[in-house]
Amino acid sequence: MQEVINSLFRYEMFILMGFLIALGSLLKLIGVIDVSSDWIWFLAGIGLVCEGIISLLKQRKFDRKYKIIERVNDET
Repeated sequence: MQEVINSLFRYEMFILMGFLIALGSLLKLIGVIDVSSDWIWFLAGIGLVCEGIISLLKQRKFDRKYKIIERVNDET
């Protein structure tokens, strides 16, 4: 299951979302398509979710690899 999530939400998915947003915006600006801007915001939202998942997975991998040891200061 973890391998499926890693393969779906790698940087390629984030780059694809950015490309679709840029292409959709450009086509709308030059008048080729007439699309509601809500669809572009929808793609932006999906891109942000992808970015968040990538960041979360990388942070968890980092936390498992490097255990953080807290030092307790004794002020006696």
